[in-house]
Amino acid sequence: MAVKKKSASASSSTNLVMVVGTDDLRVKEAALKLSRELTPPDAGDFGNDIIEGLAESAEHCERIVRSTLDALQTLPFFGGGKMVWLKNVNFLADSVVGRSNAAIEGMEAILDYAEKLPPEIKFLISAGAVDKRRAAWKRLSKMADMRVFDLPDTTKTGWEDAVIAQVERRAAELGLRFEHEALEIFVQLAGEDTRQLDNEIEKLSLYLGENGRVTERDVRLMVPLNRAGVVFELGNAIGRRDLQRALELVRTLIFQGQNAIGILLAAVVPRVRNLLLAADLVARHPRLPRGSYGSFGSALEKLPPAEVAHLPRKKDGSGLNVYPLFLALNEVSRYSVQELRAALQACLEANLKLVSSSIEPQLVLERLLVGMLTKRR
Repeated sequence: MAVKKKSASASSSTNLVMVVGTDDLRVKEAALKLSRELTPPDAGDFGNDIIEGLAESAEHCERIVRSTLDALQTLPFFGGGKMVWLKNVNFLADSVVGRSNAAIEGMEAILDYAEKLPPEIKFLISAGAVDKRRAAWKRLSKMADMRVFDLPDTTKTGWEDAVIAQVERRAAELGLRFEHEALEIFVQLAGEDTRQLDNEIEKLSLYLGENGRVTERDVRLMVPLNRAGVVFELGNAIGRRDLQRALELVRTLIFQGQNAIGILLAAVVPRVRNLLLAADLVARHPRLPRGSYGSFGSALEKLPPAEVAHLPRKKDGSGLNVYPLFLALNEVSRYSVQELRAALQACLEANLKLVSSSIEPQLVLERLLVGMLTKRR
């Protein structure tokens, strides 16, 4: 979610700035701000040329390339400098238009001219998704002052950390303060998209007013429950040992057309595994801080390597994946370690039934939840 910035090398053109990334809202905001900064003062209407880069076809792409080259080669009528903005480029992506000769050769022609821009011409490019295998991207990486705004990859563990920091910053700007549990639930329900996050935070601000304290109830009332939210809520129901709620959510996911094995592996198994790991940590290290995510993470990092070698790590190898363990800390008291071990074994047996038997998938999941969440006398 955070911007990655690359500076152009000394031998490359410093007139070229590129804003790119999958976070559409932040790319547009950053590009608009840069366009104002790069436009020469007192240049008036002749101080900038804006070319819309959304190409609908190869022929359209050719027209965009010609317009861009014309703008770069045309000096201001009254002298001085100017700014050229190739805006919302879509033909750098791996798409039908992006793979056309018009896009590939056209972008190379633009970059050939950009390498010899006079100092008074500033060139700004903004784009969404790009094909990083393209020669144009490699040239841009060397030539341009690059600003990258990518959404977190939710397939990688630890993606929530970056989103939590962004939500807290935005909430502080609007005078909102999230309770800890409310913040966790908000991130899981709203997802990683910046536009969606901003919309939901503004909605909470309108509902609560300035200096509002956001509770778990407020989040559940105002933020809609999407598919990812249902999966997260199913994990929460398992953590709370709430059988009725868990069965309702499984039936909702099945009704939405979700695959039973996917539900098992995405929502049930990770929660049971994290509960078991958290229970083991609490048993071996009862003094671990539980009130603060930051304190808990710092305490884990200070433990001897042998004590944390079995804990899940972030996919990039940068450290422990602390967030799901922290979520499980306050739920482990509802289970015994023996129950959690039995639950993990039951998940394995359910997985085998789903792939090798003719039993109705929904029935397999419901039996699993009943066996796991029913309290034994």
